[in-house]
Amino acid sequence: MPSPTEIILLPDAGPLITLAYADSLDLLFKPGWSVALVDMVLHEVTRNQTPTSEKLARWTDTHKLPVLSTKISQRYQQNLAANAVAPRRSNLGELAIQEAMNDFALELPPKTGVFLFEDHKIARTSFLVPDNCRKVTTRAFLRFLEQKGWLVSATEIERKAIQAGRAFSSLRFPP
Repeated sequence: MPSPTEIILLPDAGPLITLAYADSLDLLFKPGWSVALVDMVLHEVTRNQTPTSEKLARWTDTHKLPVLSTKISQRYQQNLAANAVAPRRSNLGELAIQEAMNDFALELPPKTGVFLFEDHKIARTSFLVPDNCRKVTTRAFLRFLEQKGWLVSATEIERKAIQAGRAFSSLRFPP
């Protein structure tokens, strides 16, 4: 089992936005893991003026979070600069995180990545992560923090985000 400092938490856009609405972004540091952002995810959450875009940009700068470069983002930026056909936008952050986690698996020793997500489609088995990585929902992460005693109430964080205007994703399980 890797030590907490050998684990890197890679949040997707959804959890970042939800925690920003709840003014709870610093919860990402509670387990003692490293937190990094993937370049495409950072772009997704800051490219447009939204209720959380400025807060997320400031938080990233304040904590001097490492931003992992990916080929997905590089290609996206090249297409944008070349005024090519409008580049695909959906799922690019998730694909970039998947690329980063695959890179973790190739390092010696392999890094352990925790992919924090909110989109129920990612829960499907078709979204694969290497053996050294895990995928965890925002709700499961909040419950984990609560069980460890690092958070008083996971439900309160969810409620706070919803009351601030976040349409919090709900996982839908097959019948």
